[in-house]
Order: sequence, then C-alpha cells, then structure tokens
Amino acid sequence: MAADFRSDTVTRPSAAMRAAILEAEVGDDVLDGDPTVRLLEEEAAAWLGKDRALFVPSGTMANQVALGAWTSPGDEIICQRWAHVTTFEGGAAGFLHGVQSMTLGGRDGRMSPEEVEESMRPDFIHCPRTALVCLEQTHNVAGGVVIPMAEVEAISAVARGRGVPVHLDGARLANAVVASGIPAPDWTAHADSVSLCLSKGLGAPVGSVVAGDGDFIERAMRVRKRLGGWMRQAGLLAAAARVALAQNVGRLALDHALAREVAERLGKIEGLSSDPARVDTNIVMVTVEREGLTAAAVADGLGQHGVQVMAMGPQVLRFVTHLDLGADDVQRLETAAVAVMG
Repeated sequence: MAADFRSDTVTRPSAAMRAAILEAEVGDDVLDGDPTVRLLEEEAAAWLGKDRALFVPSGTMANQVALGAWTSPGDEIICQRWAHVTTFEGGAAGFLHGVQSMTLGGRDGRMSPEEVEESMRPDFIHCPRTALVCLEQTHNVAGGVVIPMAEVEAISAVARGRGVPVHLDGARLANAVVASGIPAPDWTAHADSVSLCLSKGLGAPVGSVVAGDGDFIERAMRVRKRLGGWMRQAGLLAAAARVALAQNVGRLALDHALAREVAERLGKIEGLSSDPARVDTNIVMVTVEREGLTAAAVADGLGQHGVQVMAMGPQVLRFVTHLDLGADDVQRLETAAVAVMG
C-alpha cells in the first residue's frame, strides 16, 4: 500500500469506529430525529463552546450553510486571499448565495485587522453590504499555520464593532487546539458560527458540523435542507464521528511531530526546501528549487516509488500527516525523494 501524504482525509475508520457503526441506534433524522446524530451534535456543540450544532456531510457544506445563514444575494463577505471558502469550494459563495468576496492578504494566511477595517463597505446604495467576515483555523494554503489568537481577537473586534458577524472555518480547529494549547471555546468565542471537520485529522469516514447559537442554527437548518444535506439514518455516520471527536483530538500531537520530521528530512535533500520551524501542525509545504523541475514532476516520481503527495503550485508540494502514517512511511518518503531528486 502506498504511503499517502496527499491529505488527512484519506484515513480509514478505526476498529472502534466500525464497531460504533454496527451498534448505532438510528432513526429518520429528517422526520423524527436520529438519536445518534443528536448525541454527536450535542457533544460537538459542547466541545466548540456553542449552543447548538448541525451534522452535515462535508466541510464545504458546513461553510456554505453558514454563508447562506448569514448573507443575502448581493452581499459581500471578507475573507483571506487563499481561504478555503473562496479557493476550494467551487465558487459556491457566488453560485449558491449570490454573494461576492473581498479577499485580503497573501500566501502566509494572514489578513490584518486594519485591512479588514478598510474593506468594510459604507452604508451606501452603490456598495454591497458587508455581511460576514470569514476566518480559517488552521490555514490550509499557508501550510497548516495557526493564526495567532491576538489576530483572531482583533479581527473579530473590528467586525463585531461594525455589527458584522464572524464565521470561523475550523475544519482543522482541533489541530490548532492541540498545537496552541488553547481550548476550542476560547477560539470560537470570537466567532458567531464555526465549522469543524470530523473526517480530516480526527479520522471519521464522513462528516462535519457547523455550530452557533439557536437563532443561527434555525436559519442554518433551512439552508442545509436547500442544499440536500439533511440525511436519513445518519446515525451510522455520526457514530463513527463521535468516536473521532472523543478519541482522536489528543493524538494529533503525533501528526504534528511527524510533520516536523518530514520537513527536516526533506529539507536536507538537494533541490528541495522546507523549514521544520515553520510547521505548526500536520501540513508541510516543500518547495522544489531545482531549475527545470516542477512540483508535479516530483509528485509523479514519488508516486512511482509508492508515495502519494499533492502539488499545490508549480513549485510547491503539500505533505499532510495523519493517523494512518508513521515513522516507516516517513522513511519510505525520504528514500523515494532521494531517488527522485537523484
């Protein structure tokens, strides 16, 4: 089997998850409510420090449910230039909700409170309404960096000072919690809604949640219905997600340590560049520096040696560690990279 560094979404459900699926109590969640889904939603809301949560099939749907609940057609959202919500969700903000995006900052995943303040639209008939500010934690394109709490607080204060809600794309928030030592409710206190992916580093086979207060959830339920995300006997999926949330948060520290090991080993290979000091969590960005050699070509070469990785740009490779990878996989990667770089 290949060593798969493409994403932390490739994990396989554990024995405990499979057992939970077999034993799950289920019901029609649309008609009567599914008891296992309700348990997951209650546990996720508590972990996130929010009143209520909704179970949805994917992280993209979780974010888009939030956008639909906060905005109206013709509105504008403010987000980071390379945020998942505007980069990797198929143009859904415009296609589904009729909103446009004001994007700020660069590849480092940061946007300053001053930029956000300057980008807020005036109450003027010729301008769209600034309806939502979106944050991302951790930031994917920036290499899994943890956006500092001081910045999250400052941006949230700017938005709320103007009466604009904040949505936190917390797909990998659990990684930020473990890396920073800051509990999830401390992060989410600065957001009016938050998403959490259960099928990335936490290892569930399917599912995310979106959480907020009761009024938000009532609006979000209607958006979820419109998007087709309200499932029937979804307790089978929720059962595995409950195990993921209960058992797999603390172990993310192992993924972070493994990611730093990847960065250290690959950074020593001529033609590749990576800095372990820049690895906050489980994502490693590696630059291909050899003239005439592209990231795609290196990825193809690694694939021939049984190592899968994703090119994130002409010269950048992304390696993501997760619970199905270990020291032997890193050694296999290093051996393959040495062979490819020749």
